[in-house]
Amino acid sequence: MSDHDHTPGLTIVRDDRVLRVTIDNPGRKNAIGYDAMIALGDTFEKLDPAVRVVVLTGAGGDFSTGADLFAAAAEKDRGITPEMTMDGANRMVRSIIEAPVPVLSRIRGATAGIGVALALSADLTYAGEDAYLLQAFINIGLMPDGGASALIAAAAGRSLAAELALLGERLPATEAYRRGLLTGVLPVDELDAKVEAVAAKLAHGPRRALELTKSTLNRAALSSLDEALAAEKTGQSELLGSADFAEGAAAMLGKRKAVFAD
Repeated sequence: MSDHDHTPGLTIVRDDRVLRVTIDNPGRKNAIGYDAMIALGDTFEKLDPAVRVVVLTGAGGDFSTGADLFAAAAEKDRGITPEMTMDGANRMVRSIIEAPVPVLSRIRGATAGIGVALALSADLTYAGEDAYLLQAFINIGLMPDGGASALIAAAAGRSLAAELALLGERLPATEAYRRGLLTGVLPVDELDAKVEAVAAKLAHGPRRALELTKSTLNRAALSSLDEALAAEKTGQSELLGSADFAEGAAAMLGKRKAVFAD
């Protein structure tokens, strides 16, 4: 059995027990707009009982560069506030963590901004050797969101979380794996075979045992997630209205160096 659905920025295909969710905006390196955030949250909150595993990936050669700044002006004109955006982002990430089935993320190329939170909210994260993680928020006057502060610290410790958040520099997939952020890193031509093999194994595993194992692991490892999401919403909502963010976004879109306030 195979089902297919498409919403702007997202493609969903169900193949028997496996649901494949693809962030589909390759022209913008799979940047995620508000509508795609809501659709992702809906997808994971309303999984068909026949689905036993979800594979989350990005179209083309990138996973996701995070929130779509090019769409921000149009979203503002539609009445979408920073608080609404943060609520949508938090719900999207939480829906993956709380999904009753295992979620695999398959990443290549750019995995940046809230794309990092999406990738790490999965239970198992496999990367091609061409992938890198980038928490670039600080470069445009923002802070990490989507629970990234908790997800990164839980997987690899406060030191790496601070390094990524405060310096805003790329972390190659091989180094991310060495430091505990990824489940595995493979040559690009071997990545799909590995993800498919793991998905097939989980799709035929004991559903209830997998669900309880996943929820227990997340309860133990992510006990601070609620607090992190709340703090990120408060801080990011403030920063999204700041002069520093206006300068940072303009600089990024204009491909120049930002000059922040003294």
